[in-house]
Amino acid sequence: MGDTPPDDQYRLLLSPLLFQCTLVLLWLAVVGGLSELARRLGYGPEITRKIVHIGAGHVILIAWWLAVPAWAGIAASVLSSGVALLSYQLPLLPGINSVGRKSLGTFFYAVSIGLLIAWFWPLQQPHYAAIGILIMTWGDGLAALVGQRFGQHPYQIWGEKKSWEGSFTMLLVSYSVCAAILLVVQGPIAATWLSAIAVALVATLLESASKYGIDNLSVPLGTAAVCFWLSHWLSHWLPALI
Repeated sequence: MGDTPPDDQYRLLLSPLLFQCTLVLLWLAVVGGLSELARRLGYGPEITRKIVHIGAGHVILIAWWLAVPAWAGIAASVLSSGVALLSYQLPLLPGINSVGRKSLGTFFYAVSIGLLIAWFWPLQQPHYAAIGILIMTWGDGLAALVGQRFGQHPYQIWGEKKSWEGSFTMLLVSYSVCAAILLVVQGPIAATWLSAIAVALVATLLESASKYGIDNLSVPLGTAAVCFWLSHWLSHWLPALI
C-alpha cells in the first residue's frame, strides 16, 4: 500500500502516450490513404499534396485535445523536419514534394508545428498553436486550389503569381478558422471577432508575400503571435458582447 513502484509508474506514463501516438499515426494513415486514393482516381499531384497538407495539420487538434506532452510534439516535429530535408535529396515523400516548383514548404510545415508547441504548450494555451496551424493548412491549402481553378485576376509579388480569388479565399478561411476556435475557447466576445479580422488580414498578407514555401512558417507563427497578443489585449480592454 506504499508508493507506486517505479516500473508501474513508467507503465502508467507510457500507456496514455502510446494511445496518443497510435491515434496520431492512425489519422496520418487515413490522410495518406485518401491522398493515394485520389492519385489512383487520376487527380494530379497538386490535389494529392493538398489532401496531405490539409489533413496532416489536424494532428495539432489531436495533440491539443489529448494533452500530448510538449516534448513528444517537439520530438515528432524534429523527426518530421529531418525526414522532410532528406526528402529533397531522396524520394521519401514523392507525393508531397513533386509539384514542379522549388519549395521548402514541407520542412517549414514540420518546423512550425514544433515551434508553436514549444511556445504555447508551456503557457497552457494550445489553442493559439491550433489557430496558427489550421490557418496554414486550410487557408493556404484552399487558397491555392481556388486560385488555380478559378483565379481570373492574377497579380505578382516578388515574382510569385497569385490571384485575388485565391487571396480572398485565404482571408475568408483564416477568419473562419480563427473565429471558430476563439468562439469555443473564450466565447462570443468582442475580442473574438476583432482578433479574427486582424488575424485574417495578417495571414493573407503573409501568404501573398511568400516565396519558397516559407508561408508554411510565416503564416502559422505570425497568425498565432498576432492572435495571442491581440485577443489578450482586447479581452482586457473591451467589454463582452452579450
